[in-house]
Amino acid sequence: MFLGVIVLLLVVTLGAQLALTTLGHHFVYGLRGRLVKQVLDTDIERLEHLGSAELLASLSSDIRNITIAFVRLPELIQGVVLTLGSAAYLAWLSPSLLGVTAVWVGATIAGGSWLVARVYRHLAQVRETEDRLYADFEAVIHGRKELALNRARAQSLYEDDYDRDACHYRHHIIRADTFHLSALNWSNIMMLGAIGVVFYLANGLGWATTEVAATFSLTLLFLRTPLISAVGALPTLLSAQVAFDKLHSLALTEYRGGFAGRETRDDAWESLTLKGVSFRYAASEAREGFAVGPIDLTLKRGEMVFLIGGNGSGKSTLAKLLTGLYRPQGGEIRLDGYAIGEGEWEAFRQRFSAVFTDFHPFDRLVGPSGEAADSSLVDTWLEHLAMREKLHFDGQRVTNPALSQGQRKRLALLMAVAEERDILLLDEWAADQDPQFRRFFYRDLLPLLKDMGKTVFAISHDDHYFHHADRLYEMRAGHLSELTGASRERVSKDAVARLNEDL
Repeated sequence: MFLGVIVLLLVVTLGAQLALTTLGHHFVYGLRGRLVKQVLDTDIERLEHLGSAELLASLSSDIRNITIAFVRLPELIQGVVLTLGSAAYLAWLSPSLLGVTAVWVGATIAGGSWLVARVYRHLAQVRETEDRLYADFEAVIHGRKELALNRARAQSLYEDDYDRDACHYRHHIIRADTFHLSALNWSNIMMLGAIGVVFYLANGLGWATTEVAATFSLTLLFLRTPLISAVGALPTLLSAQVAFDKLHSLALTEYRGGFAGRETRDDAWESLTLKGVSFRYAASEAREGFAVGPIDLTLKRGEMVFLIGGNGSGKSTLAKLLTGLYRPQGGEIRLDGYAIGEGEWEAFRQRFSAVFTDFHPFDRLVGPSGEAADSSLVDTWLEHLAMREKLHFDGQRVTNPALSQGQRKRLALLMAVAEERDILLLDEWAADQDPQFRRFFYRDLLPLLKDMGKTVFAISHDDHYFHHADRLYEMRAGHLSELTGASRERVSKDAVARLNEDL
């Protein structure tokens, strides 16, 4: 019977642990998927406010801590189950001894809880510091060329930023480990003390026989291992709680299944209007947030519009407002006179393809609704962009994305054309092209896009090619104005001189 109970205990324990671990990993898989989907559904404005470092820390560090917690969770559950079962057995042996032992164990748990609360406090500080460390890592990785050229800057980054944050991380993780080890030792010593209390009550005060006291002691010794394992699992569970709190503080869009609005909009439209549209960035401690607008702008189907303006004038903000990436804080966007409503922004964005200055180089071509791109269209534009010999494909996936900046922009334009959207936004696309291809872009490629029925909105400073635009606009200090007649002629001759008037 004893061997049978041992085998049963092995099967039940292993089965319970495997079930909980498998359940935990499925939960983490679902949680990670939900988080990625929430990031995809959250407005660009919110994501830019959070920053990539904080998002990457949540997707990696927070999810990892939650995963580890679920792996350790069976230890905590096993400790609780064994404790309850042993308590029932001890109550059968001697209720009086169990009462005193329970008070003693309660004091042990109270002391351990006080120590564990300090662990939680320092782990929260550790998690906050991780965001800053991720930002330091980004600076080291993405700024590697500049840091190699300027060792003084590299030293400043290392000593003033990274080392400061790393020391802060070290301080709090050591304090967290100190309180955790104190909780472990407190629990261990107090359980040994409980054995002494039991023998004193049995032999000194006559509450029970020596045999009962010995059985009590053996049971308490048996409970030390699961209880200490349970206490040891607490920091990982607390780290998971910190991670959950951090994920909640991101304030991402509520999770929803599917990708509503993923279909492209192929319905006919004639005009896209920004009516009194305004947007203001959040104010900082130093100054008031930069404001754009109110802006009045109408795009007509099939026309080519150029936008110029100095750095910080609001051009990129206007581009994000036009494409629906930023939602207007004032005014409205109308399509053929119909105002875009709250639930229509995702569908509205599907009318656009764009190549921003900070574009991400994807490696797969997709068609209008996510299907394979039109192969004949891709072949044609590979010739137009002089990229047939530069790109290698596996199906419609580019296998050699390590290209020069100008070539990466040509690849981005190829992908934008393959999406077959009505409106194409190009933000300083020609800035990284050689003079010959830049001329070809303005004189040949843009007219080709127009002949395809595309509405092109291009941000540009190439004054020699402004005459190709149907209309020319300028942004100054967040305000938009159209340049016509003599003012357009003047800026077309020398855009740099025009921009220098702002200085």
